[in-house]
Amino acid sequence: MPAAPDRLDATDARLLLALSEDPRATVLSLAQQLGLARNTVQARLARLESGGVLDPFERRVRPEALGYRLGAYVTVQVVQRSLADVGDALAAIPEVLEVIGLSGVADLLVQVVAVDADDLWRITEQVLAIPGVQRTDTNLALRRFVDHRMTPLLERAAGTDRPAEG
Repeated sequence: MPAAPDRLDATDARLLLALSEDPRATVLSLAQQLGLARNTVQARLARLESGGVLDPFERRVRPEALGYRLGAYVTVQVVQRSLADVGDALAAIPEVLEVIGLSGVADLLVQVVAVDADDLWRITEQVLAIPGVQRTDTNLALRRFVDHRMTPLLERAAGTDRPAEG
């Protein structure tokens, strides 16, 4: 992946904020909204994309729509020097949504979805069977309080922070 720009300027942040609020916005509509030339917006977007600032566009589908009503986070302890192989094996399990490397007691945090408790059992057994996995601990996700978000950080970078509520 190409190196991301060292620091985004306020115009980049305003552009990303507008794009996060309307991911389908055209370059022309972004330019009009921000008071910038179309070519400026196009060039900045190209730089941000090539610099790895923007993830590939993907509409997020809720797992529940596919019958996966149970979510869990599995912490995984891995034998030393096995992280890459374990990560590759986890990527081959369709119910694994995300894998994050950690410091501390656990080496990996794995987000999984399952149809029901029996399915979750099957998935955790599959994780435990991966060579290099020493131990797992499964935590059910009961409720999501904050969805993945970037807006507050973009607002801060753009200098348009909204006051905290409460």
